[in-house]
Amino acid sequence: MDHLVLTVIAQDQPGLVERLAKCIAGHGGNWLESRMSRMAGQFAGILRVAVPQQAHAGLIEALQGLQDQGIRVLFAASGAEPEAQWQQIRLELVGNDRPGIVRDITRLLAEHGVNLERLDTDVLPAPMSSELLFHANARLAVPPGQALDQLQQRLETLADDLMVELSLQPAE
Repeated sequence: MDHLVLTVIAQDQPGLVERLAKCIAGHGGNWLESRMSRMAGQFAGILRVAVPQQAHAGLIEALQGLQDQGIRVLFAASGAEPEAQWQQIRLELVGNDRPGIVRDITRLLAEHGVNLERLDTDVLPAPMSSELLFHANARLAVPPGQALDQLQQRLETLADDLMVELSLQPAE
């Protein structure tokens, strides 16, 4: 079996995931992993499926046919996983919401060769003041040889500049 990575976006509606799953199973595919969410009335997701090589073309054609129902699907062959064992860490950040937080944090991570593997963000009212707080949780892959203490120091300096609270912990 070969793997395909699918990106899906559509107006949120009941039965949307079932239509995807039916299409995948109907072509001998196996749904392996996914991350999906509803946001601002839209449904978006990314998923990895295993599918027999001879069924690729038929599955892709069938998924493209969902466009008539307002479901857009993009396709990619799965890529190779990094050979080196990168250290997994979790980053948590909370602070007053303002433009540029994600840009500034990800720029620093990129400068250090850190791979952002997962990012979940929200802007929610603070419990007492109703002031908007930006929350981010990320899973990072730190390359071998990267000094964690130096990375943490740079992130803490940036967090002070951004006026946010930031913590790094080993990923579970």
